[in-house]
Amino acid sequence: MDAFHYDGNTLYCERVKIKDIVSETGTPVYIYSKNAILTRFNELKTAFQEVDATICFSVKSNSNLSVCKILADEGSGFDVVSGGELFRALKAGGKPSKIVFAGVGKTDKEIQYALENDIFMFNVESIAEIEHINAAACRAGKTAKVALRINPDIDAKTHAKTTTGKKENKFGIDLIVAETIIEKAKAYTNVTICGIHVHLGSPIYSADPYVNALKKITMFMEKCRNAGINIQYLNIGGGYCISYTGEKVIEPKDYSTQILPFAKEMKCRVIMEPGRFITGNSGILVTSVIYNKQNSHGKKFVICDAAMNDLLRPALYDAFHRIWPVNTSVAMPDVETPDTSVAKQGMDLVDIVGPVCESSDVFAKDRAIPPVNEGDLLAIFSAGAYGFTMSSSYNSRPRSCEILVDRDKYIVIRKRETYEDLIAGEELV
Repeated sequence: MDAFHYDGNTLYCERVKIKDIVSETGTPVYIYSKNAILTRFNELKTAFQEVDATICFSVKSNSNLSVCKILADEGSGFDVVSGGELFRALKAGGKPSKIVFAGVGKTDKEIQYALENDIFMFNVESIAEIEHINAAACRAGKTAKVALRINPDIDAKTHAKTTTGKKENKFGIDLIVAETIIEKAKAYTNVTICGIHVHLGSPIYSADPYVNALKKITMFMEKCRNAGINIQYLNIGGGYCISYTGEKVIEPKDYSTQILPFAKEMKCRVIMEPGRFITGNSGILVTSVIYNKQNSHGKKFVICDAAMNDLLRPALYDAFHRIWPVNTSVAMPDVETPDTSVAKQGMDLVDIVGPVCESSDVFAKDRAIPPVNEGDLLAIFSAGAYGFTMSSSYNSRPRSCEILVDRDKYIVIRKRETYEDLIAGEELV
């Protein structure tokens, strides 16, 4: 997270002090680095430049219009999974010719909306879906491009709630069913099957799952072409890992080295759908300490004004995020994992929790941090992906604001919700 660094005992984003941002915006607040976003995007672009891959940013990971616009201006396409995400991508300046539409439950209304905007391609996940797309395209007098999302039954060794490529998952089409679709492809008069898509889950810390999946895809691709189906595109999905702990993880070039030979063998254009890799370590969530609490058993709690409704990942996935005071004379460890957080001299072992009325409203258990007082600021790192996008107003808590930093300046890219915003769509009866 090179965009976020300590200098003179205080945390900066690029060249802006976090405490200066908070003095204006309050907390909780999401803070993103524009230049970190662009750096990560271009790292992927460079790693796959040999095949001139089309990068379609996964809107689900961070759907803020300004974040999407930064990427659209840099030439990114978009991976969307709903009509609302398609609306956002278009509003941000995304080119329809670089938008792919994924998701297992596209409604007829969403399909129609996508066809009206001439998006590049649908990632199809069932026979029923391809039939609905064909019917909608027929009504619209158009031909829809589709990629078959294959479920290769590969264990990507991710969290059980983020794996998508195993046979028990709801995602994709198994190879036997996919062959059935190929056999009756001519019946889909307003659909062109021109791509194969595979997404295995996230985050994936090795290229091996991609290799194992692509071996199966290669054999299926041959069957498609033997059946007269001209497969031109290979969509390798996303899932590229980031480091949440400070430990070294594999880099884009490590993925590309093993993936590109398959793309060349298949003679396909490559499409990618990264999200977390681009924005995950490009953002933090900053929260204020409300109270310190200690019970008679010696258990210590740091109670913050951010909660699971602001950042759901720890409660939903048992996700680990490094957390450290914004202003401190104690250096944050270069690496910290759930197993290495040990209270040393001058440190407290605490649970860092929010105010929501759920026992799962916990950001960290038994975490060693320097002592903090009421009003102190804590930074929750690696929060730029699946942070705000998964937030809610549970407990009638207004959602936080979002800030974008560009070198020595920052702007509010989403205003903090108010109590009035919470009830704006409701009517008293």
